[in-house]
Amino acid sequence: MNKRVQEILGWYGSDNAGTRTNLARMLGHGKLGGTGKLVILPVDQGFEHGPARSFAPNAPGYNPHYHFQLAIDAGCNAYAAPLGFLQAGAAEFAGRIPLILKLNNHDVLHDEKDPLSAVTGSVKDALRLGCSAIGFTIYPGSSHSQTMYEQLRALSEEARDNGLAVVVWSYPRGSALSKEGETAVDVVAYAAQIAAQLGAHIIKVKLPTAHLEQAAAKKVYEAEQVPIKTLAERVRHVVQSSFDGCRIVIFSGGAKSDDKNVFEEARAIRDGGGFGSIIGRNSFQRPRADALKFLQTVMGIYAGEIQ
Repeated sequence: MNKRVQEILGWYGSDNAGTRTNLARMLGHGKLGGTGKLVILPVDQGFEHGPARSFAPNAPGYNPHYHFQLAIDAGCNAYAAPLGFLQAGAAEFAGRIPLILKLNNHDVLHDEKDPLSAVTGSVKDALRLGCSAIGFTIYPGSSHSQTMYEQLRALSEEARDNGLAVVVWSYPRGSALSKEGETAVDVVAYAAQIAAQLGAHIIKVKLPTAHLEQAAAKKVYEAEQVPIKTLAERVRHVVQSSFDGCRIVIFSGGAKSDDKNVFEEARAIRDGGGFGSIIGRNSFQRPRADALKFLQTVMGIYAGEIQ
């Protein structure tokens, strides 16, 4: 184990050997293994957005096995999905890539202003499927946020007791936030801090914009001249807000976008001290050969092989 991975594991000294081993397993796997960087393939969009919106652009993606193989062949650090997708391939692909079971999910058939995801899996399921971690979404800003925080606390305790790591999707959303505010730098930094305080080992947030949503926070950002002009500066601030960089923070890829834009975002994440990306639709919504080339480029940027 190299010094960088040892350093990162040292941030989680309260965890047992099993949990730290599973963190090491993800940090040591794939093309970026040992670098301290992560690229994870998440495929929860079938539940979250619907099958046609998710998989029609690349029809092989309707098959759960497609995503296991894509994550393995691309050299991703881990593959994350809800219960159904993981159950459909965990036996066939056992031991070939670290798995993250997403324990809660939300559909858009009833897309309320203050979302509350349903708990759709268990720690027992994650252990049965050989997972390295559980995943859980919280929506800071939702009127139901306290319920989600309490659910996460209980599931995190059980996961840790059983040697699993905890990955938290922290997505600000709710009636008290404007649409622009969901990715405002002050709000994203706050969401990352909340996830860290709730005990996340790995925190997933969206890339922050330069918008400042909260009036009280805006006064502080302006008075203290917090650097947020460039994306790299905003990434650095979000990482700083996660225990001064002593928690792993990765950034969402979002909806399918122009390759040049995604690669520029990856450079900003790298230059801002971010730990990597969790890229779903930008990966699996393109033909397999293109997806492999795309993911290899992103990993090359994080590895410093591509400037």
